[in-house]
Amino acid sequence: MSDDHAYQAISAYSDRLIQTPNIDRIADEGILFTNACVTNSICAPSRATILTGKHTHLNGKIDNKMPFDTTQVTFPQLFQNAGYETAMYGKLHFGNNPKGVDDFMILPGQGNYINPKFITKDGDTTITGYVTDIITDLTINWLDKKRNKDKPFMMMYLHKAPHRPWWPSPEKFKEYTQKTFPEPATLFDDYSNRGTAAKTAEMNLLTHMTYGHDSKIRPETIEAMGSVQPYVAPIKWGKIDGFTGPYGRANKEQKELYDPIIDSINSRFKTHWLTMNDKEKMKWKYQRYMQDYLGCISSVDDNVGRVLDYLDDSALAKNTIVVYTSDQGFYLGEHGWFDKRFIYDESFKTPLLIRWPNEIKPGTTNDEMVQNLDFAQTFLEAAQIEAPEDMQGESLMPLLRGNDKQWNRDAVYYHYYEYPSVHMVKRHYGMVTKAYKLAHFYYDVDEWELYDRKKDPQEMHNEYNNPAYANIVAELKHKLKDLRLKYKDAPELDEKYIDLYKNHSH
Repeated sequence: MSDDHAYQAISAYSDRLIQTPNIDRIADEGILFTNACVTNSICAPSRATILTGKHTHLNGKIDNKMPFDTTQVTFPQLFQNAGYETAMYGKLHFGNNPKGVDDFMILPGQGNYINPKFITKDGDTTITGYVTDIITDLTINWLDKKRNKDKPFMMMYLHKAPHRPWWPSPEKFKEYTQKTFPEPATLFDDYSNRGTAAKTAEMNLLTHMTYGHDSKIRPETIEAMGSVQPYVAPIKWGKIDGFTGPYGRANKEQKELYDPIIDSINSRFKTHWLTMNDKEKMKWKYQRYMQDYLGCISSVDDNVGRVLDYLDDSALAKNTIVVYTSDQGFYLGEHGWFDKRFIYDESFKTPLLIRWPNEIKPGTTNDEMVQNLDFAQTFLEAAQIEAPEDMQGESLMPLLRGNDKQWNRDAVYYHYYEYPSVHMVKRHYGMVTKAYKLAHFYYDVDEWELYDRKKDPQEMHNEYNNPAYANIVAELKHKLKDLRLKYKDAPELDEKYIDLYKNHSH
């Protein structure tokens, strides 16, 4: 699993931005889900849902701040109890002692791209190098040397990349800053046909993407150009100096590799910025964003290839299920945005590719509505381990084996909570089918949105008040009410979590 990996940045989904031949191998040799999605588009809650097979209002991790309910049973515990050896390497994002894991080296919190620190059973340790390569080295070393080869294994290989602030390795940084990428059709969206939430979110490339933290402009460059300050968004939720963060962790040799590229970026910025209009600045920021984000993706793809090669070379591939996913999707300039959080497709949908030799027909594509809520039960059924009755997902096993007629879900449920907070995406819940998306934004607004996913795939027109959709709205509202009951969510829980959020010290 990677962090914030947009499905648009996997060439098995679209080759418009980047080629990812190694991740694509999983789809070529297995199945790719085009309607895979999350229950709550933000990092830690998504991971808690994957581990527990429960919506976030039940496992406690409604957002990145509220605590996870540690009494919850996680699927690694069940694998461990069934005799599997279990391991976790990379980014967990919450807690420092994952349950049911025999061996682990996990990044504290968000972790670092350069010379990262890891939490282990024996204490903290720092490893010199680039985080994506290091996590892969640790994973392959466990598979090759540390695990008990007489036992089956369950390995969680979890990348930090491509999470903000998008620091590529020096070689990818050099390569990708020379590239130019096509712009999304909705880059200059003015949100005129949407509600308050889209208009007030703080994740616009021009006005909210920062220069040091995100675009790699040195503090002294910004200071020397006082007129850029109106476009430097304040960090309201805690001071972040992203430039000196990753760069400040680099040693002398590493900085010498980064400096010529950073100097070139800063030189071009100083030469052109003051003569640009806002449209040109938006385009410039988009290119800087894509260069760094996709450079991080390229390293992830290279390293996924290293793991797949190891499985092939060690003869493990024939009896190992390989799953690639992310904790949610991400905006790559669509609607003028970066980040995630919304029920809109770019953040709601997530990549999901699964390879299972002799079980999944190679090259399969599936468009059923599946969620990260389903992962735990799928893994457990594949390993012939009984799933607890209180898990809320559905095993994907019928779909993996081509028995689509045995799949009976026609809608999924979504609920986002982290507001007011960074990026200021309002609280909302909703339901999604293949044809429609209905969302209710609540708390400091009371607004509904309906999107026709077939006629309006870019979700530019809210049809909620369109009389032509009145019957559909009524039908979907009834179904949404049923889904809230099914998943044990309710208005009183909305109020409970609002109060907890206001009072929680973090």
